[in-house]
Formats: sequence, structure tokens, C-alpha cells
Amino acid sequence: MIVRLIPVTGFQQNCALCVCPETKTAVVIDPGGDIDLIEAAIDEAGAKLEKVLVTHAHVDHASAVAELARRRGVPIEGPHKEDQFWIDLLPRQAAEYGMGPAETFVPDRWLDDGDVCTFGNTEFQVLHTPGHTPGHVVFFDPHDQVVFVGDVLFQGSIGRTDFPRGDFDTLIDSIKNKLMALGEDVTFHCGHGPSGTLGHEARTNPFLVDPDRFRGMM
Repeated sequence: MIVRLIPVTGFQQNCALCVCPETKTAVVIDPGGDIDLIEAAIDEAGAKLEKVLVTHAHVDHASAVAELARRRGVPIEGPHKEDQFWIDLLPRQAAEYGMGPAETFVPDRWLDDGDVCTFGNTEFQVLHTPGHTPGHVVFFDPHDQVVFVGDVLFQGSIGRTDFPRGDFDTLIDSIKNKLMALGEDVTFHCGHGPSGTLGHEARTNPFLVDPDRFRGMM
């Protein structure tokens, strides 16, 4: 699988373009905005977009979901249905952060733990990983040992849990019992900042090594 991370919006959110090299079909994960940049990357890769995938419905990850799906005539898969209220709030989120207009959308497929998303010859396993938002999901490619984690985990940090229906203990549980079970050599691509490996985070990330120190702060 060919992966290109495309930082979009003032939040520098890592939208991911994933291309199956055998079929040249692709998915875009979390088109948060700057849709012209995303479409240019698709065209530069010589790829045909097959679907849009969404980890969660915060505006910096989902602002351009509806428009990209409409422009390319493709379905939307994700997030988990517990993020419906965040989808409904997209226009308000965009206004509050001074972004351009954002449309609500109805996914063609809500995702749940254990689901599988495919494109070309590539298969993503879906994990439901609540805590940052209640409907957050991540996408794991077992063949390439890569996982797209949205805002669940970062290098040296974790996602915020002070938004509506966020929960620190739930997020720590999602990371330790869902993500880390994938294997220490798995590479993660996160929603903001550089990528890393799960094993390195398990050993060094202060939020995972000593979560009690941060409880009530995030």
C-alpha cells in the first residue's frame, strides 16, 4: 500500500491518501478540508478514489467528507454511529473555528468493531476506539502492519478527552487493550504530527506509562 499524508487546514490534520499499487484504487481517510489539495494528490497518484473513510467527526477530520464524496461519486464509510451528534454539529464546529462551510453527511456505512473495509486488494480491519469521541474508529492494515489512529494516539501524547462525551479512562483502555494488542512493530499514522510505532509509545508515552498522573487534566 502506498500512503501519502496530506496536512490540511490550520490544524495541520494528517489526511491520508492510501493507494493499492496493484489496482491504483484509493481511499482518503479524514478529509478535513483543503479539498483541492486532496484532489490534486489523488490525481498526481494516478489513482481512482473508491471511498472516503472517517475515523471521527471532529471538524478538522470531517469538514470536507461530504463534498469530496459528492465530487468523486464515492461512498462514505465511518465513523461509528455514536459520533452522529458530532456530524450534526459540523456546520457549528466550522463556524466556531473560523473555517469554511462544513456540510453534515450520512455515512453509507456506519462502522463497528470487527468490521472490514476494502479497496482494491487492500483490507483494513476496523477497531472501535472510543474516548476522544464516543464513535472513534481506527483502520488497521495487517499486511503492511500500519494503523491509522486519528486522534486516539500521538507521539508522546494522546487525544484530548475534554470535548463532549470524551473520557480519559475510556481512551486509555482503547489504546492499551485495542491498539497495543496489534503488536509493538506496527506503525501508526496519527491525525496530527509525526508517525511512530506502537511499541515505542507503549514504552515511552507518559500518558500510557503513568496515566494516573494525567487523569483529570485532558
